[in-house]
Amino acid sequence: MGAPAVRARTLPPVVLALRRFPNPRLTGIGAGLFAALTMFVLACVDRLLLDSSEVVFGLLFLPVSALTALWVRPADLVTAPISVPIAFAVGVIPVAGGSGGLGGQTMAVVTALAVHAGWLYGGTLIAGSIASVRKVRHMRARRRQPAQSAPSAPHAQPAAARGAKAAAGGARRPRRP
Repeated sequence: MGAPAVRARTLPPVVLALRRFPNPRLTGIGAGLFAALTMFVLACVDRLLLDSSEVVFGLLFLPVSALTALWVRPADLVTAPISVPIAFAVGVIPVAGGSGGLGGQTMAVVTALAVHAGWLYGGTLIAGSIASVRKVRHMRARRRQPAQSAPSAPHAQPAAARGAKAAAGGARRPRRP
């Protein structure tokens, strides 16, 4: 009857939608600034619209953590799990509330960090997991590449060629007394 028709492999719509997202490669400092500024802006919006809902802030922290780990360049992957908790602390300042000057604000931030440590640990775990998986994949990809030797200098000869030339009675420079 004939060979079965080969069906073209189609990707799920979710994968196609994710491929349309931007794919920047941020440095370590850039990823930290992205996370901190994003969390601060989201916290300000949360304070204005939702009256400082910590649950909404925590839920918004998780995708920011994932994006930070996905968008940092491979050379700076170690910075993602470090910059994400700093971004959480920067973002919690507007949400924490507090009154009574600098001391009251500081106590509110410390209390918010302690009370919402679950969100902090969850986002850090997400960033660390994504960064670890990306690092392992990057290392495997580098291992699969053929080993490219460094190009030798044009005037350098391999040791075997130098030995053959000397054995054949090649010209040698006279030694100085």
